[in-house]
Order: sequence, then C-alpha cells, then structure tokens
Amino acid sequence: MSGRTKLATVLAISALVAAPTATASAAADPAGPALAKKLAKKVTVEGVNRHLIAFQRLADRNGGNRAALTPGYDASVDYVAGKLRDEGFIVSTPTFDFDVAVTDAERATVGGVNYQALIMTASPQTPVGGVTGTLRVVPEDATTGCEATDFAGQDFTGSVALIRRGGCTFEQKHLNAFAAGAIAVLVSNNTAGPLSNVTLTNPGKIPTGGVSQADGTTLAGKAGSAVTVDMRFHTETRTQRNVVAQTRTGRTNNVVMAGSHLDSVEVGPGINDNGSGSASLLETALQLGSSPKVDNAIRFAWWGAEERGLIGSTKYVQSLTFEQQLDIALYLNFDMVGSPNAAYFIYDGDNSDGVGAGPGPYGSAQIEKAFADYFVAKGVPTEGTDFSGRSDYGEFIAQGIPAGGLFTGAEGVKTAAQAAKWGGTAGIAYDPCYHSACDNLGNIDRVALGRNAGAIAFVTAAYGVSTEDVNGVPPRSKRADARKSASLSKAAAHVGEHSHAAVS
Repeated sequence: MSGRTKLATVLAISALVAAPTATASAAADPAGPALAKKLAKKVTVEGVNRHLIAFQRLADRNGGNRAALTPGYDASVDYVAGKLRDEGFIVSTPTFDFDVAVTDAERATVGGVNYQALIMTASPQTPVGGVTGTLRVVPEDATTGCEATDFAGQDFTGSVALIRRGGCTFEQKHLNAFAAGAIAVLVSNNTAGPLSNVTLTNPGKIPTGGVSQADGTTLAGKAGSAVTVDMRFHTETRTQRNVVAQTRTGRTNNVVMAGSHLDSVEVGPGINDNGSGSASLLETALQLGSSPKVDNAIRFAWWGAEERGLIGSTKYVQSLTFEQQLDIALYLNFDMVGSPNAAYFIYDGDNSDGVGAGPGPYGSAQIEKAFADYFVAKGVPTEGTDFSGRSDYGEFIAQGIPAGGLFTGAEGVKTAAQAAKWGGTAGIAYDPCYHSACDNLGNIDRVALGRNAGAIAFVTAAYGVSTEDVNGVPPRSKRADARKSASLSKAAAHVGEHSHAAVS
C-alpha cells in the first residue's frame, strides 16, 4: 500500500470513528423505544378488564374474597401462574412462612350478653377470663376521646372506656383513656358494620378493641354497668405463595422487576385493591411475551399477604443474597391503578414534594420522570405521592434498590383542585370502597385503568431495553457502538503507524 493510500485509509477510518452511529440506544430515542410504544398499544383496557372479571368470579366462588390464606387467594395464584406458564414464562410460586394471630376470645360481656370486640393490632391482650370494670361512656362530639378534657367529670379509674370512632387516631383515644385510669378501651364504629382491620400503630398501654356501630350504641345505654372485656389470641405459623415470572431473554444480572400484590382484604373481592394492579401487570406480561427482544430480563411478581403487612414482598427480598439483590436494576410497584374517583399519582422518587419520607435510592427520581414523561405525552397531568411505606416497594427501598410506580388513591379525599384537573368528585375518597365489600367490578374507573395500564407497559418495556439513566448500564446497541468505535480507533492508530513509517 502506498503512503498516499494509507493516509486516505486513516482519514476514512477516522471519519467513521467521529461520525454518529446509526444505531443510537433505545433510551436516547426522544419518541420512546419502539418496543415500549408497541407494547403500550397492545395492552388494552379490554384485556386488563378480562382479568378483573376473572378475579371477581374467583372471589364469588370462594366466600367473596381473595385474601391471603383463603381458597380465593389460592385460586388467584393458580390463575395468574397458569396464564404465564401458557405464555412460556419461567414461573415459580415461592413460599414464605409468617405468623398469624388465631383468636381465643374477642368479646365484651354485660349482663350475660356478649358483644363482639375485635382486638386492635398492637393492642395488649387481656388475661384469661378478661378484665372487669365499670362501663364509662365518653360523651360524643366531633373529636370524641381526642382530648384529655373529654374524660373530665367522670371517674375512669379501673373502668372500661367506650369511645366513638372519629376525629383522631385510635392510639390517641386509647392513650387518653389510659391516662384517665381506664383498664381497657372499646372503640365503637361510626359507620355501619364491625370495626375491623385497624391498628393502634404503636404497642398499646391497655387492651383495646373495636365494636360495631350498633353494638356501641347499645352499650352506651348500659353506662355504669359492670363489663368484662376478654380479648386474647395465640400465634400460629402459616405458609403462603408469591408468583414470580421472568422472561427467557435479556441479561439476568440487570433485571427489571415489576410487582403488584395479589391478595384482597377479607371483606371483599379486592377488584381495585389490588386486582387493578395485578390485572394490568398480568396483561403487560402476556402481551410482552416470554421471549421479547430486550437487553434486560424482566421479572414480574404478584405478592401474597400484602394486606397483612407487606409480608410476601418483604420475605422475597430478604430471601435474596446481596449478589441476587444486585441483579435487580430497579423495582416498579403498582397498587391500585383504577380507583373510581381516580387521581394520577407517581411515587415521588426525588422527594421534590418534600412530604413524609425522603427520596428513594438513586435511580428513583429517574423512574418518576419516566412515568411523568409518558403522561405528559398523553396530556394527563400528574402529582407526586410519598413513599409512605404502605405498599410493596418498602423492602426494595430498604435494601437500596431504586423504585417507583403508580397509584390512583385509596381512602384519601380528592381536593377541589384535583377534581378540576382530573374530573371526579371533590370532597370524597379516591376509592370510597377502599377495604370494603363494595370493591367489586363496579368500583373501577376504566379510563384511569387504561391510561395506567399503558404507562405500566411502556415504562416496563423501556427499561427492558435500557436502564442506563437509572444505574449506568447501557443498552446492547450502545455497547456494540462503543466496541465498534474502539475497534475503529485501534485500526486507525495501527494504519497511522504504518503510514508514518512508509512516509518516513
């Protein structure tokens, strides 16, 4: 090769090295990755709704609920796992053990008549046979039992205090009763039905239980009578299943993980909470397929016993070694995405709202932005919501794994500004049927469900292509470009050496 020819070769190779590549990474495409756009179109509200119908029927066939440790939950696990296996996913149903409280006694007895008294979470138990005292009724107002002065004018020493629900926390009511000298507390519901699934939040000072609105009214008419409160339980170990499914393609040391809890509360079928998240995630997985063209494996999870304290997800993360946790690039959480009076909340990964908990681990802000950008493109305004610890992202964040996700609201009340922005009704809960029997197929905003399902599909698939903005791991195309550039640079240097030698 002549010196002039070698020089021309050097210039040509140098031009190739300097030129922009035609295979830009999916993450750099301002219109969004092709796979993500395609999947978002394939995940339809009709497809998601079919799974909700299935969850409703499984609940109807099994006592009206899909709660952990019930046949309805087992049927839900089998339904989800079966669909995924049929689609070719690598599916497992790992088990976890946890302790449950088994009731020995839950009653208040006056004049030989028993009234159901459900012991609150974090309440101490009574001794066998219960505790007996005079029934004292705290006068009702807007904040019954919330101030120490509510207990003035009566002698609560050694008594059982009866307090109507409302105005402040159960913990505050019981602490005021304890300070006044009460030996036990009964809180009566302020709406029809039993007072169940409630907590004192912190370990209680005296036994505290809940009675129904009707029983509370009856008991109030027996003020001054002797009442025996007997609330006891023992613990037993139970075993439950999660569902975990992973694609057969994509690297397994940089996994994109997305999850929803599959269980309902015991009083209803749980179609919004959390059939909506579970169904959206299932349809996303099925439409994606088990062998998509992704750089990173995508792992889907449906958690058990979330309603008992985030148990399934917590046990799963804690079962992983540090290296196995490192294999998870990020976690996306979807818990209630079809609330009937819907908000459009995105978990506040960067703590820009400055409310409650701080920011998530590094990468959480980028996840928040990915969802926000999707909704901006759709013309849907959003707001941040705090990582309050109420859903399955909790243990992922605790172990330093970046997290994010969507939420359409639970028992919180929609503001006038939010109603003006999103529609719906101001002054009522985002989900008036939260944790109630009416959380059924009629308790879904299908417009919100469809929008959120599209966002779930888009962002999950986009991270399947690249997590570079979250953890610096580039997509395959970008790595190939880097190798090509390095190879061309080396070739240019090699030819340059020979050219210089020839000219010399």
